[in-house]
Formats: sequence, C-alpha cells, structure tokens
Amino acid sequence: MQIFPYRARKLHCEGVALADIARSAGTPCYVYSQSALAANFREFNSAFGDRDRLICYAVKANSNLAVLRLFRDLGAGFDIVSGGELRRALRVKADPGKIVFSGVGKTEPEIDLGLAERILQFNVESAEELAMLEARARVAATTARFALRVNPDVDPRTHPYISTGLRHNKFGVPMSQALPLLRRFRKSKHLRAVGIGFHIGSQITQLEPFLHALDRIRQLARALLAEGFEILNVDLGGGLGIRYRDEEPPNPREYGRAIREASADLPGRLILEPGRVLVGNAGALVTRVILTKRNEGKNFIVVDGGMNDLMRPSLYGSYHHILPETSSRRAVLPADVVGPLCESGDFLARDREIQAVAPGDLLALMNAGAYGFSLSSNYNSRPRVAEVLVKQNRFRVIRERESFEDLIRGERTLPF
Repeated sequence: MQIFPYRARKLHCEGVALADIARSAGTPCYVYSQSALAANFREFNSAFGDRDRLICYAVKANSNLAVLRLFRDLGAGFDIVSGGELRRALRVKADPGKIVFSGVGKTEPEIDLGLAERILQFNVESAEELAMLEARARVAATTARFALRVNPDVDPRTHPYISTGLRHNKFGVPMSQALPLLRRFRKSKHLRAVGIGFHIGSQITQLEPFLHALDRIRQLARALLAEGFEILNVDLGGGLGIRYRDEEPPNPREYGRAIREASADLPGRLILEPGRVLVGNAGALVTRVILTKRNEGKNFIVVDGGMNDLMRPSLYGSYHHILPETSSRRAVLPADVVGPLCESGDFLARDREIQAVAPGDLLALMNAGAYGFSLSSNYNSRPRVAEVLVKQNRFRVIRERESFEDLIRGERTLPF
C-alpha cells in the first residue's frame, strides 16, 4: 500500500491531495493515514500467530485521541507513562484491564488513579516505587498488581538518548536485585506480583538485542518459578525500529517469529508495547516555504514548521525524508531546511539535496507519525499545529490548531 503516493505529480495521503489539506487545515500540520495505522497494527499483531499476547500501544509515540480510539477498536491495550496518558486511554473507553503503567517516576496521584481504575498492572522500576505502590494500595484498601521491570544491561545499538536497558540508564531494577526484591515484598497483603519485563530502548534495528534481553529474562523466570512465584505476564516492551533513511530493521513478521520461538518455554502471556512501528510511517509533517536565502554560498529554505513542531532532527540528529508537494523537473540543490525560531538548532534537515522551491510551495517531512506532535512545544509562543486523519478520499481535523487564547490560558497579567 502506498501511503503517500504522487498522483498527477501531486503528493497525496491515501486519496486526498496534501494541498487540499493544507488549504483547509493550514500549515504546518500533521497528516496521518488511517489505513496505514490499521494495517500496521494488524501486521504486528498477526506476527505472533497463536502465541498468547496482548499488544499494548505505547501512547507516548502519538497520543491523539482519534489514533487511540482506532487502536482500541482493533483490540489494542495501552502502555502509558503518566496520569495524563491514562486519562487519554480512559477517554476513548479503553479497557482498564488492558492498560499497563510504565515509567520510572510515577507520582502518588497517578498511582491512586491507576488503582482506582483497576488497570492490568504497574510496571515497577525500583524498590522505592514498590514501597510507594504498597503504601497507596494500603490506603485504598486494595491489592496492586505489578510486574517488575528489570534492567538486563543489553546494548540496543540505538541513539544513547533512547537507550533504556543499559546498567547506567535510569530504568528498571538490576538483574541481581530482582529476586531479592520480590522476596522482600512477597508476603505483602497489598501487592501481587504477576510478571516480569524489560524495555531496552527505541528505534532498534536488529533482532539480537531483543533476543539477548529475552534470554536474560528467561533465566530470571526459571529462578522465580523455582521459588513458587507466579508469572502471568512477560512484558517485552517495545522499541522495534522503522526505516527513516538507510536502516534495515526487521519487519514485524520477522520480529514476531523470532520472539515467538525464543519465548516458547516462557509461561504466561506476552505483553508487547509497540509505538513507532505502528504510527511512524503513517504520518507526515506538511510545511510551507516562507522564503529561500543564501549566506556565503550556503542555501537555506525557511519554512513555517520548526523544531517546536518536529523536535527529532534537533534533539537526535534524526533524518526525515523530504518530498515536494509537486513533483517537477526543477534543479536539485544542496540546502538546509530550517524553521523560523530563534535557535541555530532550529533545523529540519541539513545539507540536503532537495528540489528547488519557491515561497508558498509545500514540503512534506515523511515518517513523522511517531514522536512528532507528542514532542512538540509552544516555544517562541508558537501555537501547536493541527492534526489531520485521512481515510481513503476523506479527511478530518482530529486536533484543531491552537489559538493565541489557548497559548495564554491560565496566565495572569498581574504578578501580585
């Protein structure tokens, strides 16, 4: 399926011209393909065959309510990392029994909300957090279900900012401390250990790190079973990468087959937390050229989208392929594609060979469906952009562009 095809030299999302969306919704804007979102989920889910599993979409990748509702309707659960994400999942009527609460710094109010909603499990990352969970469950006169997230000390071979499974990362409990910690809380009346898990990072493009971590989890599972602990769920996290430029990540079928075979002797249900692989290629950021300029032999294409709209290039040095809205025979020239913000780090591409453009032209930054809008900000008092969902020949704005009143809501003009 071509998600963003050219038709009559005009770039489309499914059957809708991006120019039509830009005229209606304005620019910059995020555009998502509903068909791609659904196809990505079905492919990932089916990759595990008859293995008992629960696919919990990682809300942090793209938290728009329409996206969450689509995945809910397809049978997904949700991996959430904040009270806000939990409320988003509940707003689309997600089954609390299919929600896992991850994250290294859950607050007491967030824990209380998860307990009140009777979510599937808390993925606990430290002894201190487990003590806090027990205390809040005692106050609520309930029992908290939890899985212990271990840090397997496995190099995911990805950007260091999105590596989460090495011993110097803040996430998880060291393998050597896992069993003693579970023993310590074993007799608690307000805690129930239901599983173990790991999450080693994001945008992982090889199978080996996943399998290495899974092998370490298997060793821990054997030790737990030998002491009579129950393992209802084995949470394998997420992190499967996509192709942005020249990466060659395994496809979901290869990943699913490898995980299924490597986990054949593990008890219980697998929990998978895909994010980027479900939404990344389904979205594009559409931006309009303001002007072009040349400084000392350097070409710049200044667009109305900036690092506040798509942070990944500035934050990670990430690559997003850029397509012109109109395919033409214009000359190709090297240029930086930059935004209007007052930062030298405000760039979307550097030294990129790109078709010559003129003011008013549209460009599309591809594979922007994951960690695009969800990382955006109001820096320089710029309103956050609109989000648009396309289904075949129709489109709908699923988040209105912010107004100035949205920007200043809650502020006061008098200091005292």
